[in-house]
Amino acid sequence: MSLLELPSPVWPVVVLLAIQAGDAAMMLRPPKFIVDCLEGVLLPREWWWVLTTAKTASVVGLVVGFRVPGVAMTTTAAIVVYFLAAAAAHIRARALNTTFWVNCLGMLVVSSAVLVGCFVRV
Repeated sequence: MSLLELPSPVWPVVVLLAIQAGDAAMMLRPPKFIVDCLEGVLLPREWWWVLTTAKTASVVGLVVGFRVPGVAMTTTAAIVVYFLAAAAAHIRARALNTTFWVNCLGMLVVSSAVLVGCFVRV
């Protein structure tokens, strides 16, 4: 098994980038489903800026990663870890609603698939 330093194919990383950019933008004025999600996992409002910063950093990391070896792979791995932490927060808070199953676990699957599909070669 080997790890690729630049994404191949590129398109799944572009899709992940678009999703992360939309997610970061939505955090500026969170719609009801995001507010419900964050309140459901008991994350205090004064900490929401951390999520906005992390999501924005992931966008920057994915963009830089198209040119700088290893950055997109590391950023994608960090996105996987982010959604693992989000899943743990949902489970801990017993917030196992549609947001958990569709958004949280859905993004965990998507980001994991991008990580494996674009950066791991057997």
